[in-house]
Amino acid sequence: MRRRPKYQLPHQRSSLVHGLYWLLALALIGAIAWVWWRTSESPRPVPAGPMPARPVVPRAPASPAPVRSGPTPTPPPAPATNRAATPPPVPPPAFSYPLPPTAPPPVANSVPAATAITIPPVPPPVGSTAPPAFPTNGPPVTPPPPPDTWPRPVQNAFEAQVALLAHGISSGSLDGAPGAQTRAALLAFQKQQLLPATGELDPATAGRLLLPQSPLVTYTITSNDLARLHPLPHSWLAKSRQSSLEYESLLELVAEKSFAHPRLIRRLNPGLDWGAVRAGARLQLPNSVYPEPRAKAALIRIQLADKTLEAFDAGGRLLVHFPCSIAHRVEKRPVGDLHVAGVALRPTYTFDPAVFPESEEARKINHRLILPPGPNNPVGVAWIGLDRPGYGIHGTPAPEDVGRTESHGCFRLANWNAAYLARLVSVGTPVRVTE
Repeated sequence: MRRRPKYQLPHQRSSLVHGLYWLLALALIGAIAWVWWRTSESPRPVPAGPMPARPVVPRAPASPAPVRSGPTPTPPPAPATNRAATPPPVPPPAFSYPLPPTAPPPVANSVPAATAITIPPVPPPVGSTAPPAFPTNGPPVTPPPPPDTWPRPVQNAFEAQVALLAHGISSGSLDGAPGAQTRAALLAFQKQQLLPATGELDPATAGRLLLPQSPLVTYTITSNDLARLHPLPHSWLAKSRQSSLEYESLLELVAEKSFAHPRLIRRLNPGLDWGAVRAGARLQLPNSVYPEPRAKAALIRIQLADKTLEAFDAGGRLLVHFPCSIAHRVEKRPVGDLHVAGVALRPTYTFDPAVFPESEEARKINHRLILPPGPNNPVGVAWIGLDRPGYGIHGTPAPEDVGRTESHGCFRLANWNAAYLARLVSVGTPVRVTE
């Protein structure tokens, strides 16, 4: 038997190394062939419908993200099966969390309900008369009511004059000025409401004197309004020949409709050409309304010194307060207790030349004249006769002058006040005239 040598010759070792190289080369070729075969396969079909959403954790933003009110919505679970739809639905955008159908859309700069704050309003421009913005720090406060919230306290003399009408209290022709008649009206209201009698629009009075509605109203001129306008003659004789003594101008008509002074109507409608107004024109007027009478007057009291007329019910409660003109001559003022003898609406007027000795025309006329009814009749739209011959309470064709001029002996009211008083009295109502 031949014995194997303990070592190999050099040429034998070289053959073994070469075999190993060949094995490595074959393995590399096989790996390349396997990779080529995998990449050359056709792509597998993608199932229709949305793919199940993968939970994605969004990156933290650089700045604090807005906090959503309430619990964070949870994405709905993926459907168990993928069903084809026509047309195929659009996959949701990446990193979006669908909200439940009832959840409101996210709002920028929103805060949790527990820490909600009040956003202050935009401050008014410089020179604005709007009230200052209410504070937002500290305890919660109630903002001031918007301008169209009624009732609300009055804020100036004009609003006070309008609001007083709801209590049966007149300051004369509305003019927006805090004059003597407005102070007398405020004093009557303060006594009626058992407030301190100051005659001023103090905080206690303004807080009690509420506007039930807007102090202004839009009035549309009608063809009937324009048909009432007629030229007003100046002589007694020419007036007696008219069919009626209606309004001479549209300004006079709307001023009397709204219990206002003509100057206030002009200020409320600046730039209006009153001679060119036609039917359909819209004007701004005071919203002047008296309440429906709640009781008949049990007493009428006329105070000569104050030039006021007031009516009271059977319980002594004030029903009305009006400015009143009195006789110029003291001996013509009937002081004492009188009674209502009769009431007439739209009365005629008997012109007696003997009553007007200062009139040159009256001295030339030697007989009486009957003047037709109308707002420009010398006794206005209402006559309340007293049980003293020739005396009465009546209206006037110049309501803005009531309380500032004197009469020939009767008690003169604005037309709207005389018409309202006529609804409160009846034959026999006591009338007390005091100094």
